[in-house]
Amino acid sequence: MKKLSTLVAMACVTLAPLWATPASAQFAKAEDAIKYRQSAFTLMASHFGRMQPVIKGQAPFDPAQIKANVEILKTLSALPWAGFGPGTEGGTTLPEAWSDAAGFKQKQEQMEAGIAKLSAAADAGDLDKLRASFGDVGASCKACHDGYRKKK
Repeated sequence: MKKLSTLVAMACVTLAPLWATPASAQFAKAEDAIKYRQSAFTLMASHFGRMQPVIKGQAPFDPAQIKANVEILKTLSALPWAGFGPGTEGGTTLPEAWSDAAGFKQKQEQMEAGIAKLSAAADAGDLDKLRASFGDVGASCKACHDGYRKKK
């Protein structure tokens, strides 16, 4: 038993630096970071887009489904930022995301604040507040795309 405890302790000491290392440092190549952040944004767009027919009044309001999509969106919205570390330039992201790091961070924070409001509206089941906060999140996405994403 003591031998097993020693092995577990040694493994924890050995692996602890890896757990503490920022995700951006865990990408082997810049291309890996680019794929990671693009994948996260693709999933975010999917779950955000699933709510659009409800927001537009084209589909019935199902509070449970909206709440489920918002919960997933909250989780996903924390992911892409690890893929923007030093040395991960490229993809569809303009160099300004790195040269204007403060402005880029501000756009990220605006999106996170919008998603927090969207979550509160989903929790309350309030369609009017949901529509307003949905628009705010969409506007924050557009603002970031306008300033930091290559035009397609």
